[in-house]
Amino acid sequence: METTQQLSEQRLADAWAELQAHSSNGNALQADAYRLAFADPEFLLRRETRGIRFQLELLKPDLAQSEQGIDNTVVVYGSARLREPALAREHLAEAQASGDARAIARAKTLLRNAHYYDKAREFARIAARYSKHCAREDQLFICTGGGPGIMEAANRGAHDEGCLNVGLNITLPHEQSGNRYITPELSFKFHYFALRKMHFMMRAKALAVFPGGFGTLDELFEVITLVQCKKAKPVPIVLFGSEYWKRLLNLEVLVEEGTISPEDLNLFTYQDDPQAAWDYILDFYNLPHVESRCD
Repeated sequence: METTQQLSEQRLADAWAELQAHSSNGNALQADAYRLAFADPEFLLRRETRGIRFQLELLKPDLAQSEQGIDNTVVVYGSARLREPALAREHLAEAQASGDARAIARAKTLLRNAHYYDKAREFARIAARYSKHCAREDQLFICTGGGPGIMEAANRGAHDEGCLNVGLNITLPHEQSGNRYITPELSFKFHYFALRKMHFMMRAKALAVFPGGFGTLDELFEVITLVQCKKAKPVPIVLFGSEYWKRLLNLEVLVEEGTISPEDLNLFTYQDDPQAAWDYILDFYNLPHVESRCD
């Protein structure tokens, strides 16, 4: 005899099979008052059901990560535009062949910053290698925004070590997709930036912020604000690339103008070496630096 759960799962499957049949037959899906509410895309995409969509974007990645034992993460932020050195050199060669002065200038900048890709990859590799020696409940898993550039590099570093890693991607007009180094079961796509950023912080035990643009700055300052206002527990925040960050941000001005307290500048640190960045995180939590001691 079929169990109640089996019957329920069959009914859910039937509801979705009906929707799939419309798509497979090339039929436009029309509004249908009799369709089950949870199997009615038109209903779920209404403005009035936005709160339900919020809840779903909160719940789906949370359950999936819990099922995989992802309790603690090291979040890596950074530009989607930076590329690994080999690709950057290819871009420069193509630009030089084109003779386009602007393209050449952009390609030279890309190559100049390509070392950050390698350093993000190495940082993630170090973190993953360390965590492999820890009990599962003490492991720290790499989590990124799931896109290309620095995000890809960090996922790749964890992938190099054969470790689970997380990608929290976002739908964008240019159809960005998850990079190939994310653990498939832990590759998620979001519509809402707010829910995505919430997921970054829900499991974050440390943040490594590599050079990036508006998106990276948005993510960085949200975390600093949450910690400053004690809405989140203090976590080590590493700004990787001191030359970049100190040239971009003169946060001492905020102290001089009285808009933040002097001690707020201690909420983050600058680092330029992957191992030093990881050691800072270990020191923050008073963890041993020797991998085998985590056993």
